[in-house]
Amino acid sequence: METDAPAVAHVAVTTPPQGLTLRRVAIDTWRENVAYLHRDCAVVRAEGFQALSKVEVRANGKRILATLNVVDDVSIVGCGELGVSEDAFAQLAVADGHPASVAQAEPPESIPALFRKINGERLGREDFHAVISDIAQHRYSKIELTAFVVACNRSELDREEVAFLTEAMVATGRRLDWQQPLVVDKHCIGGIPGNRTSMLVVPIVSAYGLVFPKTSSRAITSPAGTADTMEVLARVELPFEQLTGIVREHHGCLAWGGTADLSPADDVLISVERPLALDSPGQMVASILSKKIAAGATHLVLDIPIGPTAKVRSMPEAQKLRRLFEYVAQRLHLSLEVVITDGRQPVGRGIGPVLEARDVMQVLECDPDAPNDLRQKSLRLAGRLIECSPDVRGGDGFAIARDILDSGRALAQMRALIAAQGSHGFDHHHPALGALTLDVPAPCDGVVVGIDNLQIAQIARLAGAPKVQGAGVDLCAKLGDPVRAGQTLYRVYAAYPADLEFARQACARSNGVSLGEAGQVPQVFVEF
Repeated sequence: METDAPAVAHVAVTTPPQGLTLRRVAIDTWRENVAYLHRDCAVVRAEGFQALSKVEVRANGKRILATLNVVDDVSIVGCGELGVSEDAFAQLAVADGHPASVAQAEPPESIPALFRKINGERLGREDFHAVISDIAQHRYSKIELTAFVVACNRSELDREEVAFLTEAMVATGRRLDWQQPLVVDKHCIGGIPGNRTSMLVVPIVSAYGLVFPKTSSRAITSPAGTADTMEVLARVELPFEQLTGIVREHHGCLAWGGTADLSPADDVLISVERPLALDSPGQMVASILSKKIAAGATHLVLDIPIGPTAKVRSMPEAQKLRRLFEYVAQRLHLSLEVVITDGRQPVGRGIGPVLEARDVMQVLECDPDAPNDLRQKSLRLAGRLIECSPDVRGGDGFAIARDILDSGRALAQMRALIAAQGSHGFDHHHPALGALTLDVPAPCDGVVVGIDNLQIAQIARLAGAPKVQGAGVDLCAKLGDPVRAGQTLYRVYAAYPADLEFARQACARSNGVSLGEAGQVPQVFVEF
């Protein structure tokens, strides 16, 4: 289980022994520490606790801050018990039944800065460091977190505020130092289904010899993240010491970043931003760059896809976002290259962990049936990273990357990484896909002139991805392809009838594919 940095309260409140025993309450509260006390518990009456109060929980010399829920059901917690949620229990690291105590928590010291931001004022470096420190220590309630996120979204942060926010987020967690002058990374701002380029770029670039420690997140609102797809092939939840050992031996890794404690405040903020569908430019920049700087990267290639249903819809918007990334990266001494790419449709054919892993392995094996768009985009991104090496002339990176892929060196490197992380024995020739399928046919003759990234991703999630690895969508037609009435546009895979039915209903509302004439395919002018 992923855990945030231990939340240590600055102000200790002395309380007498309360006779409470700790109880693990099996509720996933998504990065929020929650404590549970029975309404008739003597401590509730003595301390004057109210629901949603911020409390300090102590056990075995450890202290965490949590939001209090008051319950009436003894099957959840009894009068002599102090319940804690899954995240909180993991942080305390004690057994069920361990003696524990609870006290009122002091209000966060940064609350005045929060109120100033709510009023639309500009915050300085010290303000952001205070706010982010309190957030990382779980001193903010969900209400206060939401107020901060909404305030930053409503009155857009200026570029210096974004730099202060990024700097503060880096400072709250671990910062890795690989003892190398050149450490590369690659990131996409997201919003494009498939697009599993990192799983190709890492073996190509690390096979060349550059250090590329790729720590990735799991999907939150998409059908698969890099960590979800890599987990089809190998273990991704690696102890920190094992992760660093793999990087030192193989120059790279493809792992889940939750064990590294990188920018923990970002994980807390995301738990509020995603349900609200807020992704303001300032918070996006701070989130991405803080994680990369904390991971020890010195050089980063950033992919900004643009298209009618991508996160960024126009070139002016992409250029504005590019300038903000470049300003903050320069302030924090990170070498950054931004590439603006084609985001009109999914990249690759598969959408969902197993389907995307199949696509990746087909490209690595140079299979003639491998999706060419995934191959070409990955080679271009890998080429840009290889050109970070002082030994490579600008413009030569693509050819070097192509040679590494075509020669089989990238495949050998991927196999070495899989073995080092712990292979799951995936056979991409016979992938374990969901047993239930739904073919979505073209309603008429025509040419594919549009693919709705959001709708296709939603259908894949309704089918069960990423929780069900073999669920998702397999595209049979891409932009510009001619189709006949009744021809399959894509196939949906699911493991459970209810999931397939949800996906079927979504397809009935909108299948996400627009048909027309060849001249109606929208054009975008991008770098690749």
